[in-house]
Amino acid sequence: MHAHDGHHHRHHAQTILSWGAAATLAYVALAFVAGLRAHSLALVSEAGHNLTDFLALLLSWLGVWFQTKPPTAQKTFGYHRAGVLAALVNVLSLFVITALIVLEAVARLRAPEPVATAPMLWVAAIGLAMNAAIAISLRGSGQHDVNLRAAFLHMLGDAVATALVLAGALVIARTGWMAVDPILSLAIALLIVVSGWSVLQDTLNILLEGAPAGMRSEQVALELAGVAGVRAVHDLHIWTLGAHAHALSAHVQIEDIPPSASEQIRRALCALLAERYHIHHATLQFEHGDCGGCAMADAGHGHH
Repeated sequence: MHAHDGHHHRHHAQTILSWGAAATLAYVALAFVAGLRAHSLALVSEAGHNLTDFLALLLSWLGVWFQTKPPTAQKTFGYHRAGVLAALVNVLSLFVITALIVLEAVARLRAPEPVATAPMLWVAAIGLAMNAAIAISLRGSGQHDVNLRAAFLHMLGDAVATALVLAGALVIARTGWMAVDPILSLAIALLIVVSGWSVLQDTLNILLEGAPAGMRSEQVALELAGVAGVRAVHDLHIWTLGAHAHALSAHVQIEDIPPSASEQIRRALCALLAERYHIHHATLQFEHGDCGGCAMADAGHGHH
């Protein structure tokens, strides 16, 4: 059932990403052509912004696709990290976009340019509807997948940015105050940085093989040590393989008992890890006796 749910989730995510990418590319063409005809730098910039969203959706689609590929003799954990790498590329591209927006906004504050508001209004209205629809569709899928979350933040940020363009066009049309455009651009830049920072932290934590967010290794060790038949747990390591996959290795001290009895303990430990922490890849090494070298093992051993 778990595998079936995962397959359904990935297929659903790929479908959303596919139509989202197609709609975004169509909007890029619309905004670019409308911007050129209206001599509106704002719309041309909007087209460029949405082109990065198209690339983000494409990268996310590739990330989901790579996650479906099975492990090989060389890639023994499969391709879980592919989606995480896609998220990292996405969020770094967000920061590049932010820098470009800030530079353009500063230039426009110094020398405001006339803006054709009518094309801004109707193109931004179309963009807002499209970006909001894609963001809402990705919201549920992105709750536990850092790759899809990066794509969701791209689309959410662009929906808000397009809404600001729409509001700015209305203000300019009413007041003729051209400085509204660069001021809104700076607000959009701040929004992108705030939303992207958490995704960057999550992706770096996974790539640095950190424990899953919110999971404390000391607490996991205590719970494992509380399983019947377990005397102590040491040399515990927890790391994240990908958005949905976590792994654990540990040395477990037990009494000198028959293999059939130790198998029951192993099953109990694996059941606890799966139910409480969603860890389905656990390597447990049983040890007997007092384990005099435990402290040294804790200090010097890496995960296996």
